[in-house]
Amino acid sequence: MLDPAQLAALAAVHRRGSFDLAAAELHVTPSAISQRIKALEEAAGTLLIRRGQPCTATGAGLRLIRHHDEVALLERTLSQDLPGLGSRPATLRLAVNADSLATWVIPALAATTGFLFDLVIDDQDVSQDWLKRGEVAAAITGHPGPLQGCDTHALGALRYRATASPAYMARWFPGGASPATLALAPALTFSEKDRLQEIWVACQTKGHARRAAFPSHRMGSTHAFVDACLHGLGWGLNPEPLVAAHLATGALVELKPDTPLDVPLYWQFTRLAAPALAPLTAAIRQAAAQTLVPPG
Repeated sequence: MLDPAQLAALAAVHRRGSFDLAAAELHVTPSAISQRIKALEEAAGTLLIRRGQPCTATGAGLRLIRHHDEVALLERTLSQDLPGLGSRPATLRLAVNADSLATWVIPALAATTGFLFDLVIDDQDVSQDWLKRGEVAAAITGHPGPLQGCDTHALGALRYRATASPAYMARWFPGGASPATLALAPALTFSEKDRLQEIWVACQTKGHARRAAFPSHRMGSTHAFVDACLHGLGWGLNPEPLVAAHLATGALVELKPDTPLDVPLYWQFTRLAAPALAPLTAAIRQAAAQTLVPPG
């Protein structure tokens, strides 16, 4: 039998990146964490943690962490069926893209009780990778699958608008957004994984450039994107729910009217965790239906 305390230590070290932070999370000493990891590695007969800054799990370590998470979810389901066993909130790790978190996901989390949520914030184009590695039980992703051992629900599409302030438009696009002006006007990029602006520009300049190229500020914050557009720092693809009011008042305008970019989203989760995740799955689908463009 695997020792639950040792598995919890392994998961904490990998997710917090150090023995000290893992000890603080589990309310034990760093020495206790070290002893638990050493004992688990001896039992498994292989290295489970790569010591460094940060500490990370090996492939074998990730497999044990996934087992730890699956057992925790199964025990939560069991405690619901047998209330006499008592229950504590289970920590549920999810991969979520920042724009969904800023627009529609929080109400779904708030509507689901019995969990402590540990959110990994990553782009929808790569969030599925966290699920593939077994580091999360579920993910909001831009990939429909299929993914082995997982189920997928189409949620709809998050609609984006290419927006900027009127002053920015007057300075950079006095004659409208064209291939020439788009190549010069500063844009906003969330991270090196963010291709939304590039995709939108490529759509608008089709036939004029083989690859969209433009100067860009980089800032990893959904709400900062909106503020930066309002203040004329740059233009960017903003989720429609966050800019609809600004568009209505004229504080923001579209670079080209009625040229939205719709990004399909999917809810993927491991089948083993499906019973425990059922209430959250229902809440996610309901919240998505209220905000996203319906699936085609």
